[in-house]
Amino acid sequence: MIRTVGVLDHPKIPATGAVAEEISAALRAWGVDVHRAKTWDTPALEKIMPRVDLIIVLGGDGSTLRAARVAAPHGVPVTSVNMGRLGFLSEMTPATWREALARMVAGDYWLEPRIMIRAEVYHNASPPTSAHEALNDIVVSRGTLARLVRTEVFVDGSRLTTYACDGLIVATPTGSTAYALAAGGPILPPTLQNFVLVPIAPHLSLDRPVVLSQGSTVEIIVHTDHQAILTADGQNETMLQHGDRVVVRASAHVAQFARVQPPSYFYRTLMSRLKGEGGDC
Repeated sequence: MIRTVGVLDHPKIPATGAVAEEISAALRAWGVDVHRAKTWDTPALEKIMPRVDLIIVLGGDGSTLRAARVAAPHGVPVTSVNMGRLGFLSEMTPATWREALARMVAGDYWLEPRIMIRAEVYHNASPPTSAHEALNDIVVSRGTLARLVRTEVFVDGSRLTTYACDGLIVATPTGSTAYALAAGGPILPPTLQNFVLVPIAPHLSLDRPVVLSQGSTVEIIVHTDHQAILTADGQNETMLQHGDRVVVRASAHVAQFARVQPPSYFYRTLMSRLKGEGGDC
């Protein structure tokens, strides 16, 4: 049973605050305790996570990614009301949340696990200089200059190739419908455990995406005479130098999404979004 819920609104989308108030009032009427916070206020999210049984996010996929990354180590499931552009991760809309949440509060829902990805950056010797968790993707790309970066890639210790490109995406199945899709990658069902490598604008090098086996470890060695960057879910940025190593593997944490739609929702949502029926920003 769901007894305590965190309701998160978007600090830059005022409409989410009004809907969050409506949802909070309904939950309290159903006997559920409510904690409110802003999606981008990570310290506030960390504070409420041990207290809640469910997180409800109001916003777009970016907001849901932020919340899911914080919730995953605590084992707290996330659900979201789409008030952004696409809503690949969303379960509800402002018109449908009441029925869906009533079912969740009554225990009529299922949990969809999605793997997360972890990247460790090594500059010279170990230990890693930084580590990053992502639900969508890890991207190693060129910096501000429009010049190629060369990424030498090893999979499970065996050299695959060196990409000369604008960047390289290591995406989860969740991320396969995000940046990786825009770069020409395949669409993977969200419950798979595989990664996909997708080069961005490759030049005279392997130009096909590669789907990796479950449990693979990817090592990327950066070759550049200028600056490169690593981003996690497009939201956290780390500067890279020539010779830096990035090691990417499955995270120990798993994001969980609370669903009331049948599992086939993914394909229905996919076709709806690809036809341009996503919400407004």
